[in-house]
Amino acid sequence: MSKNEQNPFQQTSTHSTYEDVSQHVDTTDDDRLFGMLIYLTSFFASFFAPLIIWLIKRENSPFVDRIGKDYLNFFISYTIWGFVATLLCLILVGFILIPILVILAFVFTVIGAIKAYNGETYLPPLSIRMIK
Repeated sequence: MSKNEQNPFQQTSTHSTYEDVSQHVDTTDDDRLFGMLIYLTSFFASFFAPLIIWLIKRENSPFVDRIGKDYLNFFISYTIWGFVATLLCLILVGFILIPILVILAFVFTVIGAIKAYNGETYLPPLSIRMIK
């Protein structure tokens, strides 16, 4: 795949669903901080803390709104993949998939926090866009 081609399984922030928030937006320091906190608080309270931040700040900032939606899509998707991997433990494949999913979730959470602090939106790979 060349540099200019896009992976068909990975939606990036340049699609038409992101017309209100582009890849690099002029965000305030507070917007970027709250976007980063959505990802970082997930290490301590994986669902409720990011949800609370998103619900409080989404009306004030389209950037935080987009980051919150992307995180929730990421969380829901990886929860689904975790259930699938758990079911696949019956045929022993899940024992390999579960550690891989845990590592991917950790790495993509760190990448998401860094990108949010840089003012970029990020939807991790394997995420299903359910909340638009």
